[in-house]
Order: sequence, then C-alpha cells, then structure tokens
Amino acid sequence: MAIELVKEHFKKYGLDHKILEYDASSATVELAANALGVKPERIAKTLAFKRDQGCILIVAAGDAKIDNAKFKHKFGIKARMLSPDEVLNQVGHAIGGVCPFGIPENIPVFLDESLKRFETVFPACGSSNSAIELSCEEVYIYSNAQEWVDVCKGWQ
Repeated sequence: MAIELVKEHFKKYGLDHKILEYDASSATVELAANALGVKPERIAKTLAFKRDQGCILIVAAGDAKIDNAKFKHKFGIKARMLSPDEVLNQVGHAIGGVCPFGIPENIPVFLDESLKRFETVFPACGSSNSAIELSCEEVYIYSNAQEWVDVCKGWQ
C-alpha cells in the first residue's frame, strides 16, 4: 500500500508519527480541507505531468491552477497530465493520495510558488484519507524537490 511507502519515507526522518489518518476521504482538495478543518488553498496538491521519459510532479496550493504558457516556458513541453492508471504505475500512488513522498527516485519534484504564502501546508501521504502538516521548507526537503517554480495561476 502506498501509505506504507510514505510512512517508511518519513520514518527515516523520525516524522512518521506526524502522518494524519482519518475516517473521511481526502481524495480532493475540498474533501481534504473539510477533513482537516483548513482552507482549501492550504492543501498541497501534487500533479503528475507527462514528459518524454516518465513524468514530473508539481506540488501546488489547493487553489492554484496550472498556467499552460508558464509551464511550457519553464519545462519546454506541453502540460499533459498523466491518466489515473499512469499515475499509479509511474508514481506508485493512486489519484486522491498522490504526494511527492515515497516515490521512485527518478521522478523530479518541483514546488510551485503558490505554496509560499502559507506557514504550513497539508500534502497527502499516499492514500485518500491521509495528510501531513509541514512547512514549505520541510516539503522541499522531504520531497527532494529540485527547485521552486512559478507555473500556476489563479491564486494571487
């Protein structure tokens, strides 16, 4: 199960106890916000995009949307999301629990600037009923992110 991979990932840092699991589904930004009692924009959603070799992950604020022009300018490719089956096969997490933790090492992770306006955010932890509260710096460190990018719109 994907959440077990994420727990193992955070165990290396002594943080597996910080993973929150709850009865309610958190499969969408709105459901996660309701389950956690926070504003939807504080949910750190992880989006998977196709590239020639595999995929890349973008972690963005819950209210942000990918700006196709910014994405193409930054990565040199059109923003095409993976299908649910491709996400599961390539990332190892099913839609609703996709996160940048406990994933194959060859998947590059980028964090969008939309997250930086919050002291802490809540990314999923590999299942549709889990999350962890982390600072933006912690998300950057624990996801092994490559860099901060500006590829979203609708959040300013």
